[in-house]
Amino acid sequence: MPRSARRRAWRTALSLVLGVLTAVAVASVAETVPAANAVEPRHHVADLSGCAGPHRLAPGTSKHTTTVGGVERTYSVNVPAGYSGQSTYPLILAFHGHAEPAATFARFTGLAQLPAIVVYPEGLRGTDGLVSWQGAPYSSPRADDIAFTRTILREMRAAACIDSSRTYAAGRSNGGGLVAMLACRLPSEFAAYAVVSGAFYDVGRPNCPGAPPASIIDFHGTADRTIHYDGGVRHGGAYAPVMDWLSGWAARDGCLPQPLKFPVNRYVTRIDWPFCAASGHEITHYRVNGGAHVWPGSTGSPSRAGQMSNSISATSLIWQFFTRHTK
Repeated sequence: MPRSARRRAWRTALSLVLGVLTAVAVASVAETVPAANAVEPRHHVADLSGCAGPHRLAPGTSKHTTTVGGVERTYSVNVPAGYSGQSTYPLILAFHGHAEPAATFARFTGLAQLPAIVVYPEGLRGTDGLVSWQGAPYSSPRADDIAFTRTILREMRAAACIDSSRTYAAGRSNGGGLVAMLACRLPSEFAAYAVVSGAFYDVGRPNCPGAPPASIIDFHGTADRTIHYDGGVRHGGAYAPVMDWLSGWAARDGCLPQPLKFPVNRYVTRIDWPFCAASGHEITHYRVNGGAHVWPGSTGSPSRAGQMSNSISATSLIWQFFTRHTK
């Protein structure tokens, strides 16, 4: 069989497989986000420091203060109801957007409903007086959010029974930009990453020399007026087009350069880069055609852009993606 015919056959087979996966993902959007005790946590023999009593974390929400480079930092922790400290739990670090209180971000994403320990770090006030993260034109000059993330991970692993093979990072807008930095700067700490309406400013975008492959799920609306889908300039700083950033990671993962596209519903297209040489890694993008600068599934916005964005649940799809990936 000629090579071109074999390639067409492979693409056809892949289309069928991914079509089934997409159908499963779409069906799950209509379901409720899994409750905190819906998944049986797994033991992980390497994570013993926080699993030996006395346990410093109990089910519920608590606020914590730490010092990073002489700067006081805070973060909140949500521990699911089923947590006892006897079995390891996944850990999600969830980074809010620019000018967005962490408590607000926690409320509308619903990440705390997942069967994982979820940490909501608080950004520092930037040059515009609003909370933000490292890597944006308005970031605080005192912010070392890479070091802050390291500190949170160290403290959480000492205080709770954490599965380090199932540690994940998620972020929205400027928080998504920080997650992109973490994929470059702390690749050994996370199994997968999720970005919603990510702001990938040139000022904070490292070249990732020598960074290993990563698994990334991404969501972005084509009518996002805050961070344009095709890139632009905001707050005096240029930021990258969504597809350029994703294509860069697909190349690092050794995937085919031409992505495959599948309709999820009348508003959303799923885009996958197939045949990645880095076995077990994947790059998946949900393009919300006409969607706004929102976390999909988070609001009952009456606007048409809001309705388009809320035709899927980012939280449900992120969790499905995370559960497929371990270190």
